[in-house]
Amino acid sequence: MSSGQRPAGWMVDLSLVGVSLIWGATFVLVKQALADVSTLLFLTLRFTAAAVALAVIFRAEFRTPNLRRSLLAGLTAGVFLFSGYVLQTFGLKHTSASKAGFLTGLYVPLVPLFGGLVYQKLPQFAELAGVATAFIGVVFLTVERDISSIGLGDVLVICCAAAYACHILILGRFAAFLNIGILTVGQIAAGAALGAATFWWAEPVHIHWSASLWIALAVTSLLATALAFLVQTWAQRYSSPTRTALIFSLEPLFAWLTSYLVAGEVLSRRGMAGAALILAGILLVELKPLRLRPHPSAK
Repeated sequence: MSSGQRPAGWMVDLSLVGVSLIWGATFVLVKQALADVSTLLFLTLRFTAAAVALAVIFRAEFRTPNLRRSLLAGLTAGVFLFSGYVLQTFGLKHTSASKAGFLTGLYVPLVPLFGGLVYQKLPQFAELAGVATAFIGVVFLTVERDISSIGLGDVLVICCAAAYACHILILGRFAAFLNIGILTVGQIAAGAALGAATFWWAEPVHIHWSASLWIALAVTSLLATALAFLVQTWAQRYSSPTRTALIFSLEPLFAWLTSYLVAGEVLSRRGMAGAALILAGILLVELKPLRLRPHPSAK
C-alpha cells in the first residue's frame, strides 16, 4: 500500500467497512473455537501466524530509516490491542456473541472521550450525551434483574472496549508519518510475544484440533488480524480516529447479524433496546448533531 498518492475518500471508508464486516463475522467463529482450545493459546497461535505472514510480506521494509520509531510505536499499540483481545476472548466464554459485539462497540464513543483527555479539552455536550445514552444501553443489555446480574463476560468485554479505544488513538497518532508495514508488524508481533509469555502459566492449557478450530485460526489470523490491521493502519493515515471509530460502529451490527444467521442467537426485547441505545450513543458522539465547535480529535 503506497503512501505516495492520497486515495479517494470512499476507498478509505469502504476499506474500513470491510474490516468491520470481517471482525463482526468472527465473533461466532471464535466463540465456537473456544470449546476446543484455551483462550490465551488460541490468541497466541492467531497472532503468531499473522505476525509471520506480515513479516514475510514486509521483509523489505525492515531497512526503512525510521525502523526503530515505527517498531516502537507498533509495539506500544500492540500492547493495547492484545489486551483488548484477551479481555474480549475471555468475555466471549461467558456471554453471547451478539451481546459481546454490541458491548465491544462501546470503544466508538470512548475514542473521542479519551481523545479529549489527551488533548486536555472538555468533551462536547453531544459527546457527553452520547456516552450517557450508550451507558444506559449497556445497563439494558447487561442488567436483566438487578446490578448483580451483570455477568463477568459483560464486564470483560466492556474493559476490552476501553483497550480498543486506546489502540485506535495510538494508531491515529503515528500512522500518518511512520512506516505502515513495520507499524503493522510491530503491533501484531507484540501480541504474539505477550501470548507466548503467558499462555502456558496464566490458565490451564488444552487444545483439540477440530475442523472448527482450524477454520477459526485461518480466518482470524489471516483475515481478521493480518489483513484487517494492515488495512486499518493504512486507512488511519488518511482518516481521523473519530471517523475510523464511526465506521467501526458497524461491527456490532455485523456481529449480531452473523450470530443470528449462524447460531440463531436472539436478543430479548430489553437487550434489543439496549443495543439500539448503544448504537444511538455511538452515532450521537460521532455525528455530533449538537456540535458547536470542532473537536481536536477529529482533525
